[in-house]
Amino acid sequence: LYGQLKEWRSVPYQFGGMSRKGLDCSAFVYLTFRDRLGIELPRDTRYQSRIGRVVEKSELQPGDLVFFQIDRHTRHVGIYLEDRKFMHVSFQKGVTLSSLDNAYWAKRYWKAVRVPGAMMAVARSD
Repeated sequence: LYGQLKEWRSVPYQFGGMSRKGLDCSAFVYLTFRDRLGIELPRDTRYQSRIGRVVEKSELQPGDLVFFQIDRHTRHVGIYLEDRKFMHVSFQKGVTLSSLDNAYWAKRYWKAVRVPGAMMAVARSD
């Protein structure tokens, strides 16, 4: 997962984008799971949030998806790494690493889900 972060770091946010010219949060998750873990996920954040089982914040493992409610209509997704850090596509920074403890993200945290097979795939990719 850190290899994916390194390869894509600073690629800018672009709604609907799916390339190194720009991508959105759900595209980054989709591409990471497909290319690094060999797992097909839905392309849309709404559907990604329905995959797998909900896990408590205290039980997060590398590869879990973390979701945020930005406003009434906007959701955001990232991939948990470790030590309360997650990678995602920020509107300002592009692909980046952030902390769940950051005031902005902590206030908007919604839920986390564990994708079937992700933990084993992450372990194999290490």
